[in-house]
Amino acid sequence: MKVNNIDYRTLWMENGVVFLINQNKLPYHFEIVESATSSETVAHIRNMTVRGAGAIGAAGAFAMAQACLEAPVETYQSYIEKAKQTISSARPTAQNLFYAIERVYLQGLISPEMAMEEAQRVADEDAAASQTIGVFGNTLIKDGFNVATHCNAGWLAFVDFGTALSPIYTANRSGKNLHVWVDETRPRLQGARLTAWELQNEGISHTIIPDNATAFLMSQHKIDLMIVGADRIARNGDTANKIGTLEKAIAAHIYNIPFYVAAPSSTFDFNCPTGDNIPIEYRSEEEILWCEGLDINGESHRVNIANPNSGAMNPAFDVTPAQFITGIITEKGIIEANEQEITTKLTNR
Repeated sequence: MKVNNIDYRTLWMENGVVFLINQNKLPYHFEIVESATSSETVAHIRNMTVRGAGAIGAAGAFAMAQACLEAPVETYQSYIEKAKQTISSARPTAQNLFYAIERVYLQGLISPEMAMEEAQRVADEDAAASQTIGVFGNTLIKDGFNVATHCNAGWLAFVDFGTALSPIYTANRSGKNLHVWVDETRPRLQGARLTAWELQNEGISHTIIPDNATAFLMSQHKIDLMIVGADRIARNGDTANKIGTLEKAIAAHIYNIPFYVAAPSSTFDFNCPTGDNIPIEYRSEEEILWCEGLDINGESHRVNIANPNSGAMNPAFDVTPAQFITGIITEKGIIEANEQEITTKLTNR
């Protein structure tokens, strides 16, 4: 990704220190934070300094490598086993996290140096897969299209390029004229804060809309295509993504609008038969009841936006049944959302 004409990855590791773009500060402040220990990196995963399936996976890989570097010689294996459990608990829905941790852990059983090398491979493969997803997804976008998306599945959600936004970036760079409808994505506003910021940096025409306006725009024939990301995809094609994705998919089905999921093969959980088996993360009710932003003078404030005496429920994800998904854009091509396609084309990942 390019910020102020400088190329960045969402996160990277140098000499055992993890560097992350602080997504909690965007779009108002661009800040790089340093994480010197595995516990610090886990904290950044939990508090959403880093977010998005691929970025969470890479952060987990780096945290696992850091744990291997930290582990005392006398208790090396027990230390990294405990660290593996701690890192895995940071975000329970994102399959990329478990996939990445397991890869680095197995290499860490050989040596910390092998763990470091494997963590870097995880990050590099994530960026490469995202770039390839953009190439395949670009074939779905025609000149003049209006494309809708939900949450953030762009540069910031992966090590680079992203998934749902990668085809949009590729289409734009190939000279296609397009417009993006950006769901604000409550309660954390990833669309309004992150996707919009990315699209502005890329010079792509876009408009932020309320989450509940998408079906209306579909009914008005103002959306030609919808592409979303994924945090976990079951073996049958059922897909967990940011809360609100399910209702968008149902509306797209009713109005006969192509609805695609974009995700690398690392997001598929072949041990998970259907969406009913995907664990759903529930986050703090404070994300619903409070909001942070800038006032007219540019000062940051955190304010209560709900009845002070009411509680809230905050599921972070929902599951879209495969029947509502037109196709899944992967680094190995565009496939149908069914078990036969998934197991045939992606098991040799």
